[in-house]
Amino acid sequence: MPETLLGAPRPEPAGRILQPARHGYVPGLGERTRVREMLTYLASALPQFTSPAARLLALQCALRSDTHGHLTVADGLLRSMRLRGRRELWLELAQAGWLEAARIRPGSVAVRLLDATVLGQAPGRDARRRAAHWALHPAPLVLPAAAPAALRLTALVLASHSFSAAVKTGDMDAVSRLCGHSAQQTAELLDRLVAARTLANWHHHQDTNEMLWQLPQQPGISANRGM
Repeated sequence: MPETLLGAPRPEPAGRILQPARHGYVPGLGERTRVREMLTYLASALPQFTSPAARLLALQCALRSDTHGHLTVADGLLRSMRLRGRRELWLELAQAGWLEAARIRPGSVAVRLLDATVLGQAPGRDARRRAAHWALHPAPLVLPAAAPAALRLTALVLASHSFSAAVKTGDMDAVSRLCGHSAQQTAELLDRLVAARTLANWHHHQDTNEMLWQLPQQPGISANRGM
């Protein structure tokens, strides 16, 4: 289980995320790490067949909840995610035993998370909210909000692994698990990200199961899926 999901909240030095440190600071690095860890947690906590849209919603709920697992999800947030009015997503997460939608009414949804793992998260709520906001616009792999949820989740997973290197790497099975897809489905989604020019290219090394991807306008590998 990711370390930041366990134990009592630990105080953070003021400005640790918002202000660049003098040595090796990468903007958004803390947010990427928290999102990646939460996606890893959700990959274990939710059923494998949970839809990409429900996973994106669960991610926002987990990062924005208080220490009692309560939060109110405003319509504005759901509208920005193109998930407003999608009651079936709340039902999907409720049937998985992960949350309880205590009240769904015009303007907001009151939610209580049922998994005790998310109740004692560290760091504090402000840092997690910054991570939740970054997950809505996961630079450098930002897709239009109208893009299908499966594509947005795949781009978010890749962005959470993308730091400063021009060429990014990851394990194909691990990436697929975070996306809630099979390796074949993930490969198809990666091809769609290349077609949309969100990625320059990507490549899967069958012998090691390592995958590499490259962002647009970054010199580096010259690799295509079929290589």
